[in-house]
Amino acid sequence: MISPVVRDVCVHPVKALAACAVDEAAVEPWGLGGDRRWMLIDRDGTAVTQRQEPRLALLSARPLPGGGVTLSAPGSASLVVDVPDPVRTVVTELFRSKVEVVEAAEAAHAWFGARLGAEVRLVHLDAPARRRPIDPAFARPGETVSLADGFPLLLTTRASLDALNELVAQGDHPAEGPLPMNRFRPNVVVDGTAPWAEDTWRRIAIGEVVFRVVKPCGRCVVTTTDQRTAERGREPLRTLARHRRSGQGPLFGQNLVPDTTGVIRVGDAVRVLD
Repeated sequence: MISPVVRDVCVHPVKALAACAVDEAAVEPWGLGGDRRWMLIDRDGTAVTQRQEPRLALLSARPLPGGGVTLSAPGSASLVVDVPDPVRTVVTELFRSKVEVVEAAEAAHAWFGARLGAEVRLVHLDAPARRRPIDPAFARPGETVSLADGFPLLLTTRASLDALNELVAQGDHPAEGPLPMNRFRPNVVVDGTAPWAEDTWRRIAIGEVVFRVVKPCGRCVVTTTDQRTAERGREPLRTLARHRRSGQGPLFGQNLVPDTTGVIRVGDAVRVLD
């Protein structure tokens, strides 16, 4: 049998924008280096994601040394955004929790506003070690997370996506499949497992970095958004609701919390410890 290996590593420098594939990434206690340290908020200070604005999938951000990003969009001039000085924080709301962040320069707000036709602001998480605790039901005291939905990393497997696509092909909307992995916006994609094997994992090592597998990932409308066109369909939520559902809704992938830090790379072996 083929041993599990890392097939893809992805970061999302600005929450909800297009994924950025990388060959390797540093694992920090709150997530991958450069992953979801920026996000958009509306005039009321509430997070704006693809749930509200699917066109965010068409915008991209590349990480820069030092934590800044380069923003780009089709047919538009790019914009370099530096990490703002944390002289003043503002309080934002992300999934009913309050998070202190720092606003980017006005040019960044204007860049996004021109492309979305809405008043939004770009903000940066300046101190991930102390700003946002993980749900204590799944974490140890003091563990924190970036601006990800709830946990430092999201892992998916290629075999489970293949199995899901087989179910989609047999369902009510087969023309919407096969679905690509980017619908699920993972940080780590693993190859060489049995379908749904990740459901049984409790602790794994990716290369030399150890993670706890703490919770299946409940899925939302973002998974129905074509990441190339921003158009929405019905899959995979229809199929997941039928075949992969729990009290937390349709499920796909597993949330991870790092026990150690280090670097993970494409091609790293994945070992199941518990």
